[in-house]
Amino acid sequence: MANHKSALKRHRQSLKRRARNRISKTRIKNTVKDVRIAIEEKDVAKAQEALLAATSILDKAARKKVIHASQAKRRISRLQVAINKIAA
Repeated sequence: MANHKSALKRHRQSLKRRARNRISKTRIKNTVKDVRIAIEEKDVAKAQEALLAATSILDKAARKKVIHASQAKRRISRLQVAINKIAA
């Protein structure tokens, strides 16, 4: 454990950020899983609706630097491609 006042503060901040990031990453995983389940069921309407929610959450996570912006865009793109494939 750190001894300097500034290092102690940095440690406290890192714990807060870690907790916030874990919440956000769990939310991402759950919404992406909802989209994947809808795709497996071949339910296009449900998948589109779930993708809309997932897009919002992924974009928010990218804005807050929880995940990289390119990663968010890539995930959204791959989900959309999968939905388009079952819609065709």
